[in-house]
Amino acid sequence: MELLDRARSGDRDAFSALVEPHRGELRAHCYRMLGSLQDAEDALQETLLSAWLGLDGFEGRSSVRTWLYRIATNRCLNQLRSASRQPVTVPESLPLPEPSRLGEVTWLQPYPDVLLAEHPDQAPGPEARYESREAISLAFVTAVQLLPPNQRAVLLLRDVLGYRAGETAELLGLTEDAVTSALKRARVRMNSPQTAPPAPGGPDERELLDRFVAAFTELDVDALIALMTDDIWVRMPPLPFEYRGSEAVHRFFSVIRTLLGRIDRLVPVRANGQPAWGEYMRDRVTGVLRLAGVVVIGLSGDRVCEFTRFETAVAPYFGIPRTLD
Repeated sequence: MELLDRARSGDRDAFSALVEPHRGELRAHCYRMLGSLQDAEDALQETLLSAWLGLDGFEGRSSVRTWLYRIATNRCLNQLRSASRQPVTVPESLPLPEPSRLGEVTWLQPYPDVLLAEHPDQAPGPEARYESREAISLAFVTAVQLLPPNQRAVLLLRDVLGYRAGETAELLGLTEDAVTSALKRARVRMNSPQTAPPAPGGPDERELLDRFVAAFTELDVDALIALMTDDIWVRMPPLPFEYRGSEAVHRFFSVIRTLLGRIDRLVPVRANGQPAWGEYMRDRVTGVLRLAGVVVIGLSGDRVCEFTRFETAVAPYFGIPRTLD
């Protein structure tokens, strides 16, 4: 209470000490709500400003953490309801196969693992259904983006954070019946879980990643497809090119091989708790390796179940250089 009293009296250092332990998990929550790290950062800053300005209205009936989650969730909901996603203009000269068009999330961005390391996992409430690793994966975040705003908020508060129905209703200003109904609809629409991936950094993961890197740098299409599940997803946000299934993905990589020939270097990073790389191509004039994109893959058992390639705009989040010698 001393920190809260000092913060209410205008002590910014006390306010920082009050909210800083929750900054990382709030950013992750906003990211799950919005699917974009840039939008999540904006929502987080708005949340903290709103909390600072609204300290006098905090009555202490809930924890500071729950109060901050209420503000953050409603900020994200406001952003979702007012946002107008502009269609992405695709160059006519891009000769890619016709996409599967099963629900592109063109605003999706990766979440660097270094940000996950900034805060320890908070123990979720008793009713959480997802482990923290699964709940930050690109597959999970992508599926959440396809839910309506209220269903999205209810699913995250109930099944990721583990708030009870009554607590969730109070956080969102809904009735318990509305929360229960929204949760049922959201669960139906979420993708079924994949087989558990190998342990990060373990020998099984390393062996699979070595095979993937060898096949991908050579753009060996048959070797890539052999490493993938039959229902593999390939996505390329912000471009609306999404492919589902080994046949469609084979066509996609065959075109890429014709256009590029090979990938010159992959620099490993991690995103969303998953293996990732900076993708480099050699400039034919200068010989310099230039960053071409950031690739994140999802694993299911001993296979690759997702391949997502992001544009170079996300590179600063990972500290990836634009060029290599």
